[in-house]
Amino acid sequence: MLVETKLRIPRRRGVVGRERLGERLRRGDKLTVVSGPAGFGKTTLVAEWAAECGCSVAWVSLDRRDNDPALFWAYLLAALRIAEPGVGAGALSLLESGKPPIEAVLATLINDLDVLPNEIVVVLDDYHVIEARVVQEGMAFLVENLPPQVRLVIAARADPGLPLARLRARGELVEIRAADLRFRPDEAAAYLNGVMGLGLTARDVEALEGRTEGWIAALQLAALSMQGRDDAGAFIAGFAGDDRYVVDYLVEEVLQRQPEDVRRFLLQTSILERLTGPLCDAVTGQPGGKAMLVALERGNLFVVPLDDRRQWYRYHQLFADVLRAHLLDEQPDDVPELHRRASTWYEGNGEQAVAIDHALAAKDFDHAADLVELATPAMLKDRREGALLSWLEALPDEVIKVRPVLTVRYAGTLLSTNQTEGVESLLRDAERWLESANKTTKATPAGEQEVRRLPGWIAVYRAGLALMLGDPAATMTHARRALDLLDPDDLLGQGAASALIGLASWGSGDLETAHEAYTATTASLHKAGYIADVLGCSITLADIRIVQGRLGDAMRTYERALRLASEQDGPPLRGTPDMYVGISALHREHGDLEAATQYLDRSQELGEHLGLPQNRYRWRVAMARIREAEGDLDAAVDLYDEAERLYVGDFSPDVRPVPAMRARVWIAQGRMGDVSSWVSERGLSSEDELSYLREFEHVTLARALLAQHQSDEAIGLLERLLQSADEGGRSTIEILVLQALAQQLRGEVPAALVTLERALALAEPEGYFRIFVDEGAPVATLLKAAHQTEYVVRLLTAFDKTGRHGTTARQGLIEPLSDRELDVLRLLGTDLDGPDIARELIVSLNTVRTHTQHIYAKLGVNNRRAAVRRAEELDLLTHHR
Repeated sequence: MLVETKLRIPRRRGVVGRERLGERLRRGDKLTVVSGPAGFGKTTLVAEWAAECGCSVAWVSLDRRDNDPALFWAYLLAALRIAEPGVGAGALSLLESGKPPIEAVLATLINDLDVLPNEIVVVLDDYHVIEARVVQEGMAFLVENLPPQVRLVIAARADPGLPLARLRARGELVEIRAADLRFRPDEAAAYLNGVMGLGLTARDVEALEGRTEGWIAALQLAALSMQGRDDAGAFIAGFAGDDRYVVDYLVEEVLQRQPEDVRRFLLQTSILERLTGPLCDAVTGQPGGKAMLVALERGNLFVVPLDDRRQWYRYHQLFADVLRAHLLDEQPDDVPELHRRASTWYEGNGEQAVAIDHALAAKDFDHAADLVELATPAMLKDRREGALLSWLEALPDEVIKVRPVLTVRYAGTLLSTNQTEGVESLLRDAERWLESANKTTKATPAGEQEVRRLPGWIAVYRAGLALMLGDPAATMTHARRALDLLDPDDLLGQGAASALIGLASWGSGDLETAHEAYTATTASLHKAGYIADVLGCSITLADIRIVQGRLGDAMRTYERALRLASEQDGPPLRGTPDMYVGISALHREHGDLEAATQYLDRSQELGEHLGLPQNRYRWRVAMARIREAEGDLDAAVDLYDEAERLYVGDFSPDVRPVPAMRARVWIAQGRMGDVSSWVSERGLSSEDELSYLREFEHVTLARALLAQHQSDEAIGLLERLLQSADEGGRSTIEILVLQALAQQLRGEVPAALVTLERALALAEPEGYFRIFVDEGAPVATLLKAAHQTEYVVRLLTAFDKTGRHGTTARQGLIEPLSDRELDVLRLLGTDLDGPDIARELIVSLNTVRTHTQHIYAKLGVNNRRAAVRRAEELDLLTHHR
């Protein structure tokens, strides 16, 4: 739950106008940093300017809990939605639904901000409390990519961990520092005499301003101390010392002049980061907290209202720090009890996170452990693993060890944060407790049923640990044991174990076992009522069937999932857009580009917020494939670039990597330099040991080898790939088509026809279409020589309609010819000799010879006549005019 008051611009009474600094804020560029020590008026300055700047403002007041990345970004997105409704909805959905790379979340946000018509200012107050590196890295990415209409203002006690030097060099940084923030004499006079009504002489004002060096908090404390004094001059004359001593002196003056009940209230409530009447009553044990807060605000006693209704407040941070120091000095034995009372109040009011923080501060570890144990399922579901882990690490080992449920959940939290160290030790601790004859434990707040379920969950987490350590065999062993141990009614546990079996099987290429396991997972989730998760599993089930070449089964999987989603009451379920993306890809393969596009449009209409984290990149991959089929290869590459940037992985194996798909388009474009770089980066070789996980990349390598006329090496690789895929029960259609093209390229047309017939026999029952048409003219040539079945005729008709729109039609699996080379090739088919061709093209004879050498190399020939014949086979001359 977010604290809404943190998203409101603070309002202060008696503010001195600071036009000189307001003008600098108005001139701010991409980033404005307001940096200075505590009490220098940073928040007041920015808040007053933000309230009057005339633009949309997204405000976040930060505290140390915001070092939790999920909480930090949730607050920022919430502030943006308040300033500009609708902004960041997709990013929030992505943040809440998985563990995506923060760049993917921020990329979505940046795209939203980029289309805003008006200026928006994002203010992060008290940014110095943010120490988490992952948050700072995300902020650096955000700052570097902010659209021009978005400005970021950061107020902090220290410089933020952002690329300030680079921004400064580019003129994109405005800095307001301590020297700028200090009150000048005229500003000090306006505050002391105008706001506080002290009636000081110009000399007294100048003296006090000089002694405090314009430090606003010290001036405020001095003004409070002088209220009611007749000896202001003497007070000022004796006012001296560095900041720390000045604060100590002034606070003593302020505190000593307060009635005892006020002083006691200030000290006891200083442990709270936020103040409200009922909470203060609970902590102090006395009524009247609300009235006291109102009185403190009216008395300018460093109480800052957090909302317009004056229900929530906070102390000025500097004042709170000093109050806490005095509390620890004067009443150290009372501090734990105060925190304990605060924890009880927050627990009763549904704010578990703050309740846990106070319980830990009270060193009431037993109660804190109980609260953490109860909060763990919701924290994991909300992807708040970072905060959860910090609580668990704060608990003493002896407290955790006697709580077996908490111990096991600690292990699960480590796995959820991609940590393996310590997991096995925790699981063994839990096992030792379960095996002990004399069990010493506190009654678990999660309930005895959770204790009975522990053996099954221990096995689940062992399976997850094995999967993270790259041991699929052990994953299978532990997951199957988990299924034996888990109660039949523990549907989530059953589903988790089945999913781990499926993941291990899928990654090793055992697709049928993977499909069976995921089918079981889907059944468990369906029975448990987790329909949105059923949709997610349906993607995996359909993907497996597609790899097996069973397009009909894949389509039926998506259609069943859509029917199930439509049967649910309320708005569309999360994951529904993903079903449309999957159906679109199948329609594309069937040759219905219009339907494929319509399904993608339907997915987009539902909104990115309803999609699973992976849908954003999968949508772009599907659209890229449509653009390939339409012949717009540049657009396809752009979409693949975007898909790679938005890629969000999960536990599923990435068997069709986006970079490999993009490399295939590069081959079609003749960008062999880029292709070679990709091959080198991936460490691919035709001699590699083959595995299912890299099969798509190796098939792409085979395409690259054919494009570079290394047909012998390509055929050797394809033969091994064919055997591996066949043995693994995976579709061999694409490999067979490439084999046929390789044989054709070597002049082995009869063999090529036999191979192609094998591919056709496998493809026809499932309605494959683009897998042939996308290969362009070389496949068309073979199809014309093949047995003219109704299926083959349909394919040939598509070639007549699409011409050279296939992804490799422009070159027939070789590096494409440039426009000038095509000009030369056309003239090579005439009776013109070299000098005549040069004159025709208005180039030198040497240039013609160079082009001719390139043409021969790209076509894989060594003379003019062969070049013309090869060009006719590839249908190059017909389409070049």
